Amino acid sequence: MADLPHVPRGPAPSDGRPWWHGMNRYHWFVLTVAALGWLFDCLDQQLFNLARKPAMETLLAGASGAADPKDVAWYGSLATCIFLLGWATGGLVFGVIGDRYGRAKTMMITIVIYSLCTGLSALSRGFWDFAFYRFITGLGVGGEFAVGVSLVAEVMPERARPHALGLLQALSAVGNFLAASIGIGLGELQIMSHSGKLAGWEPWRWKFVIGALPAVLALVIRAGLEEPERWRELKARAAHTGEALGGYRALFADARWRRNALVGMLLACAGVIGLWGIAFFSVDLVRSVLQKQFVADGLSGAELAGKLTKYQGYASMMIQVGAFASMSLAAPLCLRIGRKPFFALSLVAAMLSTAMVFRYLSRPADIWWMLPIMGFCQLSLFAGYAIYLPELFPTRLRSTGTSFCYNVGRFIAAGGPLLLGQLASFAFADFPEPLRPAGLVMCGVFLLGLAVLPFAPETNGKPLPE
Repeated sequence: MADLPHVPRGPAPSDGRPWWHGMNRYHWFVLTVAALGWLFDCLDQQLFNLARKPAMETLLAGASGAADPKDVAWYGSLATCIFLLGWATGGLVFGVIGDRYGRAKTMMITIVIYSLCTGLSALSRGFWDFAFYRFITGLGVGGEFAVGVSLVAEVMPERARPHALGLLQALSAVGNFLAASIGIGLGELQIMSHSGKLAGWEPWRWKFVIGALPAVLALVIRAGLEEPERWRELKARAAHTGEALGGYRALFADARWRRNALVGMLLACAGVIGLWGIAFFSVDLVRSVLQKQFVADGLSGAELAGKLTKYQGYASMMIQVGAFASMSLAAPLCLRIGRKPFFALSLVAAMLSTAMVFRYLSRPADIWWMLPIMGFCQLSLFAGYAIYLPELFPTRLRSTGTSFCYNVGRFIAAGGPLLLGQLASFAFADFPEPLRPAGLVMCGVFLLGLAVLPFAPETNGKPLPE
């Protein structure tokens, strides 16, 4: 491919033209490839969330053919924790690799890893091989985000950058929506099968088979994607000066980048725990609440299992409807009011909406309005992270710094599902719906983000640091 277009380094002009004015075909190609990488990344994440509980029910089933509900809750939380640990580890490792060896190459490798290991998850025979596959999948999932947003941030014209990053994150909701649609479709087939299986396999296994397909995207990346001009210039200069690209020693050697890294990490930690330690368990709450209602209505066997699979899909889909709406609005709102006020509003809204779901969701009709509100509030934070975190670091440390914020926070966040599982399985085990009080207690994590926000730098209207 021809040389990359020069990216203006100064502040974005404000002349009333649309944000995409000045973007050429290569800009759109980069945005499309990065968005697809993150879309399929999120497809994998959501397929796991939908498959987690039925997978545990299968893999933990004893001689009686039924797993203990407490074991299902505990090991489901443990599997999520292990996945998040892999995600965090992959993010930290591939963040440095992305700075040193290139964004495009690294993104291709991460997509191959998370796609192939998602497919292997379908072959699981017990909890520990399932957990191993999820850990390796997490390595790829964690690495893809930081290199993808760094790539887009460095290639886009200054005017388009926040909008393109917001759009990249908004399109992740499409991946989650596709996962929900897959879940609904498999639920319908499960009902029709009468046996509860499809070609001899439980539907959760087929979800992971479908999750292996994004590996094809790596071929597109290999064929047409070039490294950003900013990074190539820096790489050429470093070859003469010996300057290090990436690395955590370099990140923490400078007081400014060290401060930004710690603040960004704590800010991201609040949202990641809120989403993975609370909100994504709302689909399990839906399954638990509706199972009692459907059993009381006389449903059993494959019909009951299929209907629960369908409603889990509906729940996930409604979260993503709200998510897409809020993430589409994130960029213009960040530009209008600033990054810090945006995060303050989103953190408060996420806390209140999530508490509402875990306190009041009690019937199928609640899925259609409560979950979109929670998705709108919770996922707006992640559009903010996609816009804000790359703005905190210079080109030589952008992938490393973004990975540190998003993934060291995930090491801490990995304890969120475990804590939720402990609360649901032990502390609140005698409650009719243990996930309700457990989720309400966990909502306090959003206060962490509010506490660190006064220390965060405001980047609105400023060019990327060099």
